[in-house]
Amino acid sequence: MDLSSLLQELDLSVSDKPRPSPSPPPITDLLCRLREKLIGPSESEAERSDLIRRVERLFQTADPDWLFPSTNKSDDDDDGDVIKGEELKAAYTSLVCALIGCSALPLCEDDCSPVSASAYQNLPTRATAVGSALTALLRTLGHVGNEGTSLLLAVAPSICVFAVTHFQERPWSSPCSRASSQCLHVELLRAGGWTDDAHFLFGAGPEDRCMMGDILDLLQPQLDKDKLFRCEEVKLVFAWTLLQARGPSLSPLLSRVLPPSLLLNDHYRPENCILGIRCLHRIVLNVPAADLRQFNRAEVIYQALFKHLYTSEAAVIELSLSCLLDVLWVLEKPLPSSPSTRKCRHDDVMRLFLTHMEPENKMALRRVYASALPQYVDRMGVSVCRHLKRLERVVLSYLEISDPPEQTSRLKVLEALQKTIKTAWPRIPCRSNVLLCSLLKLLVDVTSDSLLIGSVRDQLTNHAAECIKLLDACCHGKIQPLLQQVDSSCCSAEVLRILATVTATTER
Repeated sequence: MDLSSLLQELDLSVSDKPRPSPSPPPITDLLCRLREKLIGPSESEAERSDLIRRVERLFQTADPDWLFPSTNKSDDDDDGDVIKGEELKAAYTSLVCALIGCSALPLCEDDCSPVSASAYQNLPTRATAVGSALTALLRTLGHVGNEGTSLLLAVAPSICVFAVTHFQERPWSSPCSRASSQCLHVELLRAGGWTDDAHFLFGAGPEDRCMMGDILDLLQPQLDKDKLFRCEEVKLVFAWTLLQARGPSLSPLLSRVLPPSLLLNDHYRPENCILGIRCLHRIVLNVPAADLRQFNRAEVIYQALFKHLYTSEAAVIELSLSCLLDVLWVLEKPLPSSPSTRKCRHDDVMRLFLTHMEPENKMALRRVYASALPQYVDRMGVSVCRHLKRLERVVLSYLEISDPPEQTSRLKVLEALQKTIKTAWPRIPCRSNVLLCSLLKLLVDVTSDSLLIGSVRDQLTNHAAECIKLLDACCHGKIQPLLQQVDSSCCSAEVLRILATVTATTER
């Protein structure tokens, strides 16, 4: 289909200005008329979809020199058809926004009531059509060369927001709309010569034009506490862009990305809270410590995360404990290499952590706590001596209860026990009898459990044997005589073989 036929179909072949020849109207006039049609009332869904498909064909078939006329002519040129660069960018930006508006998500009534699934019924079809039209625009724009760079930079933020909204697996997307949006996203990076999402958003050097600030400008009106949770796509796009950060690229944007991250972190819905914690963690990892300490920001982040240790959501606690480790690294000086009476935030986290860990009976939470324990013991160093009573009770409790099929809780607690013995060895001999009894009982339970996977059984026995070796070293060989008194009357031959191996290794 040629351009004249397409314009005739669109009823846009005649400009408001009188023209001496039947040439097509200025592209800015056409774009404005198209925008009016897209945002105006439509008789049916089919009519709107048909209009979007015609816009796609326009970008596919029209002459690029007419679609993207040169804007390098002098402003003194008397030709009334000369189009200035800002005018052209404004026209294309308006059209792109109108196209994207055709697939806009409905707003939630409030932050408590999600949109019903029926409200998303037609969105995948619209998003697929809009994605195809925008892909056609980018492909044509990509052949223009350097003259199209400024125009591409003008429309790129809006296109990125649209693509990210629809290429994720959400209630408003379908396999077809996700594929179309993913194709659009790839085409956007290719058209601008960006190597990946991080390069697109944050640039690779100080001279690169970064899109993150422009995207935040688009999202900013919806990033306050009253609107953030009513716009489902806004929080997802914000989190996605922030999670692409790498290096110190977030520092100049810290004052803009921290407040929405804290809002997400503080929300009562776990899915929003998890998004917020991930955003805060990305900020902590990609902003210099000095900037985080300025204006007490790191302390605010610490307090926002610390309160999550009181929740019962395993995923929230897991992410919070991981993020707290990095926040504490920013807030606290290196812990002393010798015991000190000075307590710090590490102690506050460790104390609450162990207090909640000891009586916990939900297996999912036990695994989360146990998985984080070795890292905290390692970070505390010799200061873990201040928590040995609680830690001992936790170790005894967690080694006693099986955690099939992977035995994560037991394995991680054994790892934490090894680190504790190596670090706090002068304080271990007085606890050696209790710990040894628990480890021997664990060996008996593990070797007699026929349901255990072979590789898991080997890991448990190896870790337990290593703990016994370390206990013997702390007690200057006093454990060996006790182990030699164990015989077949109280345990299996397999346990005796493991203990013989421990004894022989210790003697060497």
